[in-house]
Amino acid sequence: MTEKETRRHGDGGTRRKSGRLRVPVSPRPRVPASLHLRLTSSAAIVALTLTMLSLVTVGSGSLAQRRRANRDGSHSSHLRDSLSPEARETVERAIDVVCTERKKDPKGSVPIDDMQARPSLPVQNREAVVGAQRAQLLLPVARDLVISSLRQLAIEYNFPRASGYEARFQRAIARVQAVRRVRPDADSRDNASVYLRNPHSITFGTIFLAGLPSDEGMISVLAHELMHIADGDEDSLKSLFRAVGNRASDLTGLQIHYQRAEELSCDLAGAMAARSYVLDQPSYEPLPRRIARSMEHNCVDEDEGDSDHLSPRNTIRALLSLDQSLSRELVYGRDEKMPARSIQK
Repeated sequence: MTEKETRRHGDGGTRRKSGRLRVPVSPRPRVPASLHLRLTSSAAIVALTLTMLSLVTVGSGSLAQRRRANRDGSHSSHLRDSLSPEARETVERAIDVVCTERKKDPKGSVPIDDMQARPSLPVQNREAVVGAQRAQLLLPVARDLVISSLRQLAIEYNFPRASGYEARFQRAIARVQAVRRVRPDADSRDNASVYLRNPHSITFGTIFLAGLPSDEGMISVLAHELMHIADGDEDSLKSLFRAVGNRASDLTGLQIHYQRAEELSCDLAGAMAARSYVLDQPSYEPLPRRIARSMEHNCVDEDEGDSDHLSPRNTIRALLSLDQSLSRELVYGRDEKMPARSIQK
């Protein structure tokens, strides 16, 4: 059965520990002095020849890449994106705000490395039951917000230009609309996952349900899983994920491709959905606190990634680099471009 799992939200046992294989270095053979001059001269000629050949090859490759990029017409074909020093500093300050708010906020999310260390919770556990009820109540809201975020991302990343876009996009939306249930599962512990051959429910580990006490945090994770369902087993959103990953790689200097690009795109949709929810449901709580809740579970002490996922803190960094309005809202409060809304009493 095909399964997509948000491992970054959970099971530490699936993580690849960082480490390097030490290769013994063989001693260099000694060269007789009489041969040294001839070897040096020959080596210089060979090195010069190889250098000239490599320059020709690189130039040809670059030209070919430019031609392919122009033909593709994808978002990644334009000049590389970059952050100004000021924007980069704002991103780093915003990361500090997210993790500082988590500690002060009564509804702050539990970091995922903390979740991993906790004992399993039965489905009947009170906090798990409350979390499951909240997730089920917010699921219809999350569905609508994901569809809206998906439309916005499609426009921003030129997804409509992809071949067969409209049919794939409509199938993606239909899959999101078909999700009806949140299923608590003690064995899933701190994971959330979806089974693409039966894409009508989202499985939540009970530890994860208990570790997300805010609506904003829950919506961000629901939206993440709904994006996996939108992509489906036919990879309907593959070109969109590639474009998001390429841009994030340019902005951060990190390698964000293949499955990493999909996971980050799902996180981006989650952050966008949570922000839209904040705008639609205003309150007296500070804006930075509510925005931060969508990313707080990434405020870990053990910051490790794997081949499929960025490390949690690098995930925050990539999200805030992609959506710099979130960085400004976290650091300065209401963004200049954010419309003022009346406060509900």
